[in-house]
Amino acid sequence: MKILISGGKGQVGSELTTEAIKRAYTVFSYGSRELDISDLDQLNETVKKIKPDVIINAAAYTAVDKAETEQELAYAVNSLGSENLATICQQYDIPLLHISTDYVYNGEKKSAYTEADQADPTGVYGASKLAGDNKIVSIWAKHIILRVSWVFGEHGNNFVKTMLRLAQQRDELSIVNDQFGAPTSARAISNTLLNILQNKQFNQTSCPWGIYNLQSDPGVSWFDFAQEIFAQAYEQGIIKSKITLNPIPSSQFPTPVKRPANSKLNGKKLKDNFSLSAADWRSDLTMMLGNIS
Repeated sequence: MKILISGGKGQVGSELTTEAIKRAYTVFSYGSRELDISDLDQLNETVKKIKPDVIINAAAYTAVDKAETEQELAYAVNSLGSENLATICQQYDIPLLHISTDYVYNGEKKSAYTEADQADPTGVYGASKLAGDNKIVSIWAKHIILRVSWVFGEHGNNFVKTMLRLAQQRDELSIVNDQFGAPTSARAISNTLLNILQNKQFNQTSCPWGIYNLQSDPGVSWFDFAQEIFAQAYEQGIIKSKITLNPIPSSQFPTPVKRPANSKLNGKKLKDNFSLSAADWRSDLTMMLGNIS
């Protein structure tokens, strides 16, 4: 099977590329400078040349706060880019797997979000991602949209790397404790997408196309997540001394875009349709720290 990966140099795309090669797929992985998904002509020429069996879109504009002042760029990648991919996939009858985000929800729900819950983004980033999801749904039936939350991994910038960097500079940190969600590793996202590809139903008449939430357990606050990062980093010898953490409310850490108070995702639909269980972020964190130490 030939797989075309857009956004292949990003946090998830890099992991996805590595894992797909391990599974012996023929992989064509492009970063944004090599393949601009907002350029329909370039995308069309690339697909015509490669003739992939499936396209996985890991390309995204993810700067949540900067998106408020870079709306055109955010929509070009997240909305127009998704529309172009759906159009090309429809034209050549290619299944499309696409990564979305918890930011399409407003975070006000008390329990974990299901795919049936109303999307209601609070900022440009979430709105641009939702626009892209909607474009895919309206254009091409053969799609899997995987919504994920609190992504971390060995590549790119993320909360884990920020915490480790700050640990080298300070011995005390204040971390928000009233925003809840579930860290999700790039590895778990990659394995989920590739496991869907390997499912016997994939691209068959019975394939349950649609939107799916990837659940990761257990649910925690950012404060809880930071505690686990530092506990594991200390145990593995990545940091030499323990860090004092102080829990603070979101009001003491204002950001241009309001973060969802609850980003927990319910993965029952994914388990029911593809027999894929929730990810275990703690073990994925252990693996990540071991690989970067």
